[in-house]
Amino acid sequence: MTNDKQLVEIIATARHFYHQGWMVGTAGNLSVKLPDGSFWITASGRSKGELCKSDFVRISPKGKVEQTYPDVKPSAETAIHQVIYKLFPEATSCYHVHSVEANLVSRFVQGDSLPLPPLEMLKGLGVWEENPKCCLPIFTNHLQVARIANEIEERFTKKPPEVPALLIRDHGITVWATSPETARNYIELVEYIFRYLVAARHAGI
Repeated sequence: MTNDKQLVEIIATARHFYHQGWMVGTAGNLSVKLPDGSFWITASGRSKGELCKSDFVRISPKGKVEQTYPDVKPSAETAIHQVIYKLFPEATSCYHVHSVEANLVSRFVQGDSLPLPPLEMLKGLGVWEENPKCCLPIFTNHLQVARIANEIEERFTKKPPEVPALLIRDHGITVWATSPETARNYIELVEYIFRYLVAARHAGI
């Protein structure tokens, strides 16, 4: 079972994202993986600015609910977290947020990938090349989340992503990392890049 420190950290991160406008209403979901492969994920329908320790559900590696509180259901996007942990065993955290900028940039291209500008911020995502040319994978936002998860698994099995992140069109960004702190940094870095892309288009750059 995860310790209180981890849950307190996730609660603080969720509150931070909420105040950034990335987890408004009950949107978004955060999870942390345990040594046995199970993971805690934020419950469905809970305000991410007001989470408490009872607002989490423990999920087995196979996707079954292992531990929960009365009247608490796992996030509707649990299947995406499950497939991310399956594909990237080193990951211990998976964060998903909804921002205006993420939805805007997801419409900047028609294809299934978004070219990223060669900004210094890419180093924070593990891209250390000079004038790098890398892309962020984009997935279709299906009503059935399991279908999104299946498409992620199929695509990443064939071709791993260049950065530890994916974008669901008209939905939001998902990142994964080896620690909660790193996952939080990844969200902030990607959202910075999205704001840059929106500002650059507005400025005609």
